[in-house]
Parts: sequence; C-alpha cells; structure tokens
Amino acid sequence: MSDDAPRRPKTAKVPKPERAPRPQQVFTLLVEVGRAAEDGLPEGATGAALMCYATGVDEAEAVRETVAVLKTADLNPLEVTGWGTLQERVEAGEDIGPEDRALMDRARADNAVIVAQVQPFFD
Repeated sequence: MSDDAPRRPKTAKVPKPERAPRPQQVFTLLVEVGRAAEDGLPEGATGAALMCYATGVDEAEAVRETVAVLKTADLNPLEVTGWGTLQERVEAGEDIGPEDRALMDRARADNAVIVAQVQPFFD
C-alpha cells in the first residue's frame, strides 16, 4: 500500500451493555408424544403423556429444550402444556410432594430435563 492511499479511520469498539444473568427456573411440563420408530413405548401403545421438569430462564426455553431432548431420545413430541414453576404451582394451591421437589432440585442442579412420569396411551 502506498502512502497516498486513503486510510480507514479506526473505529472504537463499543462495549456491549452487561445484562444481569437471568436465573434458571424449573418448569413442570406435560408432553404428549406420538409413536416413533424405536421410541421405547410399550407394544400396542398409541402414544404417551410425559410429566417433565425442565430448566429455563422462561417457559419457552424450557419447552424448546424439552422437545429437543425428547427428539434425541427418538420420541415424537406432539403437544406441550406448561404447568408453571414450583412457586406458581404452590401459589395455585397444589400439594407438591418431596419426591417431586427432589426431582425439581435435581433438574435445576444439573440444568436438565427430567422425565418424572410416563403414562402410555392405549386404544
């Protein structure tokens, strides 16, 4: 490059504003699944309902993560219904037992999706 060539002005890097990290919450999700090859459901079942505890900064993230995990497990998620966080469920008057609370704590600690219950559907 010759000294006569125009030089680009140097631009200052603008720092990104720091955002406070949003805490992970545990959401209770009911996922209905249909049949898929090698899904592990009992023979003759037409699908199943799965009660899951999943972490996310919001319910939408928890749903996305749950659907992704179930698909990698060869399941066929059809519909997801959110039941809320532990606090929301308790405020609604639900009685949450110690086993379920322990699974929710595990989901939070492991940043995971926990399938707490599977109920197959039959015709």
